[in-house]
Amino acid sequence: MQCEANGSIDLNVLDKLDVKFFDYLYTKDGEKKVVPQKEIDEVKEWLELSKTSQKLTNPMVELFKKLKSIKDDFGATPEDINIDKDDLRLMAIKHKNIDEHNVSIGGRVMISHKIVQEANARVEKYLKVREEIAPTGYELWDKILKNRAKIQKALGMSDKDWDSYGGQIKYAITSAEELAKIIDVPKKLIDDIQRVSHVFRMRISPYYASLIMPNVVNDPILLQSVPTGDMVDNKGIELEPVASDHSPARLIDQFYPRVLTIKATNMCAMFCTHCLRIAHISAKDWVSSNNSYEEALNYIRKDTNIRDVLITGGDALALSNKKIKYLLDELDKIDHIETKRLGSRIPIMTPQRINQEFLDICEESNEKKPLRFVTQINSVQEMTPVSKESFKKLNRVTSAILNQAVFLRGINDNKYKMWRLCEELQNSYIRPYYLFNCSFRNPEFAHLRVPVEIGRDIVESMYGNISGDSIPRYLATAGGKIPLHRDNVVKKEGDDLILKKPWSNEEVRYPDASMEEYNKPFSFEKYKD
Repeated sequence: MQCEANGSIDLNVLDKLDVKFFDYLYTKDGEKKVVPQKEIDEVKEWLELSKTSQKLTNPMVELFKKLKSIKDDFGATPEDINIDKDDLRLMAIKHKNIDEHNVSIGGRVMISHKIVQEANARVEKYLKVREEIAPTGYELWDKILKNRAKIQKALGMSDKDWDSYGGQIKYAITSAEELAKIIDVPKKLIDDIQRVSHVFRMRISPYYASLIMPNVVNDPILLQSVPTGDMVDNKGIELEPVASDHSPARLIDQFYPRVLTIKATNMCAMFCTHCLRIAHISAKDWVSSNNSYEEALNYIRKDTNIRDVLITGGDALALSNKKIKYLLDELDKIDHIETKRLGSRIPIMTPQRINQEFLDICEESNEKKPLRFVTQINSVQEMTPVSKESFKKLNRVTSAILNQAVFLRGINDNKYKMWRLCEELQNSYIRPYYLFNCSFRNPEFAHLRVPVEIGRDIVESMYGNISGDSIPRYLATAGGKIPLHRDNVVKKEGDDLILKKPWSNEEVRYPDASMEEYNKPFSFEKYKD
């Protein structure tokens, strides 16, 4: 307690927030209503508890909350209900002295509680509708299991086939006819899939297909895995292969001085409809020869500036464990390589791939130098008990798991969908890292693009509403990863944005998604009867 020299308590020593609070409680203004006796009795009970409690602040908080609600609701001051002012001053001083951080009762009740109430009001709707707007694979698990049974029967898969990576690849769905066995497919969509498959391959693992919810027109799994006529009907100019102007050596992409990528294969467990390399996946799977890998590794060995190497593809985990171990071992032998990454969507497409041998390889490499795992999850519907278990295991043997999501129309272009995705990523041991605006390079998936402004509004809505480390960085790929903060968007010229690279101040033109096109029906909406 704060005391005078003679040991008595100075009841006038209140901090400025307490003074302001007391001024509010004791100001007589407006119409005064009769306070029910029940309300007065509750105040007196809390006052007695506050006097007798030696170590708890809660009785005093409840006391002053009650006094404030009586002032708010009835216009009555403590004096009007015969509460001694000196008793209240004493309780205010006692509260501050007990609190470890000397928080005043005025600060706690008048300000902190109000801030919490306002924050709760902001997320109240989200908490009510999130399961309806963005159901997770956990919540849909019973339906997914029913889908699994249907798919296994249609494709003739045993449980052993289903539970193995090899079985998932062997029974992958690659044609409209196979797709029609497991989900209802309109005749026009079958025709369009056949049209598209002459240009781009389709491959969907049975596991990933089981995540598709029947009778949901633009189901987020359907949108990412099943091609529509848009992919060949969209107009635009196909640009050069990604990073063709940033490939200083075989299999190498290098945008930055100390970081590069080894594109080790074109193989994937599934071909995504929004894949950045969709036009450059050949008609046949390939794995590079050791000679090719050696050329890439030799480039890395000679450039001592390089410290960080990403092994990707295609999909890094489409490689055999033996091949992954070889690449990681060779990188670990290079003195100037300080950290490695594996890039893969396979844990959500075919989580059966995460076997103990692979986990042992990761653990061994991570012990030598940090090994990070980079994935791409765009919808909470992709997050199931099976995939979560895979990431839980990966979390034990890597230094970090990072998610690089893509803003995709109908999949995550809603603030509640994105909030929930980022929160559920954390729940699955994954850090939301990057959020890409869907690239302009490929006209094939122009129908899935989201205007930059829509994405930016969604990202900015996260601040103050979800955990800070759940918020990813919003980027565009335009000769490197350019942040899409307002300061980096210099101006708009027609349908193009002029972006500024923060590392060089160079300005580049970035074609934005058309807001007019964005608001039109798209994808599977076109196939409704």
